[in-house]
Amino acid sequence: MFVRVVESGSFKKAAESLKLEPSSVSRQIAALEERLQVRLLRRSTQRTTPTELGQRYYERLRVILADQLALEEEIRSGTSLLTGKLRVTAPVDFGTRFVVPVACQLQELAPELSVELLLSSSFENLLEHDLDVAVRIGKLPDSSLVGKLVGHNERVLVASPEYLEKRGTPTTLDQLERHNFILYSLGQAKSDIEFADGSRFSHLKIQSDMTVNSFAAVRQLVLQARGIHLGPLWGFAEDIERGRLVRLLPDNALRSFPVHAVYPARSYLPVKVKEFVRLLTDELNSQAA
Repeated sequence: MFVRVVESGSFKKAAESLKLEPSSVSRQIAALEERLQVRLLRRSTQRTTPTELGQRYYERLRVILADQLALEEEIRSGTSLLTGKLRVTAPVDFGTRFVVPVACQLQELAPELSVELLLSSSFENLLEHDLDVAVRIGKLPDSSLVGKLVGHNERVLVASPEYLEKRGTPTTLDQLERHNFILYSLGQAKSDIEFADGSRFSHLKIQSDMTVNSFAAVRQLVLQARGIHLGPLWGFAEDIERGRLVRLLPDNALRSFPVHAVYPARSYLPVKVKEFVRLLTDELNSQAA
């Protein structure tokens, strides 16, 4: 209970995750502090944080809890057993394309394992939401979490043949200035187009009349000859193969984004997380082959 309060930063959130009343959690933490004769938490209306001794107590408790998980899994019949629940978060479109199939593969290997997927465009706090693993695309921010590289997200510039017939096919970076872009986010509008050789096309030169935070919607707009899009190769590979879309500037390889599986640092990594990471790595590598 103390660990949940520290990781969520709130008695209320800890109580919700434990399905208890906040008053009950507060009373039991107070009893713990009284027994230890130490103040473990700083309480405020905005966030509850550990004191110096509380932080030390929390860090050692996490090790103890991880060791307990390892022992229980060993007792239940060894490290090869996959049971319980795996909670995963990933970006919506990438998660739909890659994480859902991996989750299904995992359940075929372990019918007793249940999987809960949180597909979201926002980055959820793993500890606060009691998540086992998160899939992140792009550069990872500094944190106490462990990040394992599982693959790369190759990107392409695409447009429909109809759009190119009307507006012309760009053959140099400078010619992109004359074209309209369909953007996925305002963040993309503020980001340069980066190429594998280190060159860039400034975001200040990008013209766009449409931004929509749905990959499915972006794809339809590009197919409808509304503009050029910079996006993941996996999302357009079939359209390119069938001639519905054209890969632009094919000799100018774009910089790919790393894909990481991120999970809390611990002395013991649950087998279900290890197996998920292994299967996701295999899936992404097979797509790149």
